[in-house]
Amino acid sequence: MTERTKPPFRADHVGSLIRPENLAKARGVARDKPVSAKLTPEARVELVQIQQAAIRDVVAMQEGLGLKVVTDGEYNRTSWQRDFLLKIENIVDAPSKVPVKFHSATGVREHAPPTMRVAGKLARPSGGMFVEDYKFLHSIAKATPKVTFPSPTVVHFRGGREMIDQKAYPEMGSFYTDLARIYQEEIADLAAAGCRYIQIDEVNLAYLCDPELRKHVSALGEDPAQLPKTYAKLINDSIAKKPKDMAACMHLCRGNFAGSWVAEGGYEPVAEVLFNEMNIDGYFLEYDSDRAGGFEPLRFLPKGKVAVLGLVTTKSAAMETKDELKRRIDQAAKYAPLEQLALSPQCGFSSGIGGETMTPDIQKAKLALVVETAREVWGGA
Repeated sequence: MTERTKPPFRADHVGSLIRPENLAKARGVARDKPVSAKLTPEARVELVQIQQAAIRDVVAMQEGLGLKVVTDGEYNRTSWQRDFLLKIENIVDAPSKVPVKFHSATGVREHAPPTMRVAGKLARPSGGMFVEDYKFLHSIAKATPKVTFPSPTVVHFRGGREMIDQKAYPEMGSFYTDLARIYQEEIADLAAAGCRYIQIDEVNLAYLCDPELRKHVSALGEDPAQLPKTYAKLINDSIAKKPKDMAACMHLCRGNFAGSWVAEGGYEPVAEVLFNEMNIDGYFLEYDSDRAGGFEPLRFLPKGKVAVLGLVTTKSAAMETKDELKRRIDQAAKYAPLEQLALSPQCGFSSGIGGETMTPDIQKAKLALVVETAREVWGGA
């Protein structure tokens, strides 16, 4: 077996990393500003300086471990989704129409996280969403830099048709076309800046594996059996114009905050669409606990695509062992060839500010475990 020279790599990771305290504090100040307010020029300069210093440190950490991929830790945002999507013109805050239950080792709490509403015709802002942030990462990285951003499905899922302005979009086809075009434009500018590795963070297809959440989707007037196909087309259209040498991967998440999760259920309900109708090169799949089901859906993985097994949990500080990880990789290899598998943590280490379940040192140890295990399983320097 040989190491991979293109993304996704044998040892990879989802993207977000624990923010250092000074950055979390600075970002918290920025977050608490009303949407209509802006930081003073002096505060903005200070935030950027703190952010860039922290990114330099976290990139050096990743490269020092031997990872072939680096991210900026998502230090350029307070939330995995909102900092990107709320920059799009006419996407505004709104209450969620889909109440969810966060599960953890300590119990269950019901929560209706804020969502977004489409208040008019969609347009991409001048300069894009994350292009400038990527340029900085690209300028300091020796390993392959990856940029992550939320799936376009997030704009639709939590509110359904009701959350999309009917005057601007009397029929849904034009909404999906405009939304995909915005992603195409962002990806084109990222490519022009040198980006060759993108990751779409997708929660809703994983949510559609949960029978309870499928009921909520039906209550919004959507068909949970048809929605995966609708979303597959949206995502394919969003990445349709990317360069051929740009890897497009997807991370599927069942919810992640402070060790808790939202959805449960294996990938079986969406597996065929996920693996065979989406033009995605690699899939970062949660597999750190029974809530994600078994490896059987990997039987649908076609030749040429990679399943990155998220076997190392970010929901707990407990450390896995190499032997444990190797046993589970062997189990997965019964359903998909070993050369089409890779290894990563199951999710990011910090989907937003706060709620981390471990120290930065344990985070580093878990990433090192991924690198060392991948070397022993697949080879490589």
